[in-house]
Amino acid sequence: MKLSKLLLLALCISLFASCSSDDDTTENNDDDVVVTPSKGDYEEGFFILNEGSTGQGTVSFSNDDFSSFTKDVYSKVNGSDALGKFAQNIFFDGDKAYIIAGGSNVINVVNRYTFKLIAKVDSGLVNPRYGVVKDGKAYVTNANTYPVYDDPTANPNANTDDYVAIINLATNTVESKIDLNTTGNRIVLKDDKLYITEPNSSDKLSIVNITSKTLETPVTVGYSADSMEEENGTLYILRAPYTGRGELVKVKLSDKSVSKITFPESLDGAGLLDIYQSKIYYTAKSSVYVMNTTADVPSTDAILTSPAGYLYGFAVHNDRIFISDGGDFKQDSKAYIYNLAGAIQKELAVGVGPNGFYFND
Repeated sequence: MKLSKLLLLALCISLFASCSSDDDTTENNDDDVVVTPSKGDYEEGFFILNEGSTGQGTVSFSNDDFSSFTKDVYSKVNGSDALGKFAQNIFFDGDKAYIIAGGSNVINVVNRYTFKLIAKVDSGLVNPRYGVVKDGKAYVTNANTYPVYDDPTANPNANTDDYVAIINLATNTVESKIDLNTTGNRIVLKDDKLYITEPNSSDKLSIVNITSKTLETPVTVGYSADSMEEENGTLYILRAPYTGRGELVKVKLSDKSVSKITFPESLDGAGLLDIYQSKIYYTAKSSVYVMNTTADVPSTDAILTSPAGYLYGFAVHNDRIFISDGGDFKQDSKAYIYNLAGAIQKELAVGVGPNGFYFND
């Protein structure tokens, strides 16, 4: 009887220890906790690209809850290395950001989360403007030379010498180019084709087949076509002429058919557009408006009117409206963030000529 009791007691102790050990593993074993390391100081926020004027461009950064803000990220991380003059556009590929400085004919390649400089693309570019990425290649519009407006005979080829530079992103070199035979500015990529606005010298939308590296028949959309977005197979283009009515032009990409919505006089000063959640957000002077992508009449009821004197940058993202004030292009300016109802959330003091917002979600 004593031996049996001892064996039973030993068994109970063993079972209790086993159960206790299992419980500790579930509740207290740190090996079961997965910690995702930070990618860098500049994730989960947004960049504001500051064009600059006679000086260098800069990049500002705010995290999403506005608790951290850096006015000049590039200089903070890379010291005295210059970003370049007239910072124009940022595009992304994986963990890299490509910052175009058109006045210096350079593209700075940085890690998008640490902003540490990786490389520079500094040959084969002349007044680079906007870029997109496809299968390890970047396609960047180059304005090349500009006309002399006081003397049109001084540079007669200025409106026909723009091109698309094709950059090998593995080597960060321009490997070839596609002549546009016209002007080229903003660029959208859809199904192996580039759609490029020709801002003032032409009423056409250029189309480039990147597989064959050839030009396709352009589409007539009207002069001063600038800001554009693609949504569900339709290209939405905002025409903002210096005189006359602005227009929203819709190009159905499957058949290149065109429809237009002419803005009323109350929307004079049409400027920029963005598409968010199947709605078109657009600016006129210092106000922001919204309409459905299926609408055939524009809204004239402003969501908000900004204190910005000259809306130069604009985006709608993550249930927020982002606006920047061009200012006088000599002094630092401001950016404003609103919710979709038009209530101000934050005002940021940024650099000279803030022209765009880019998101590091």
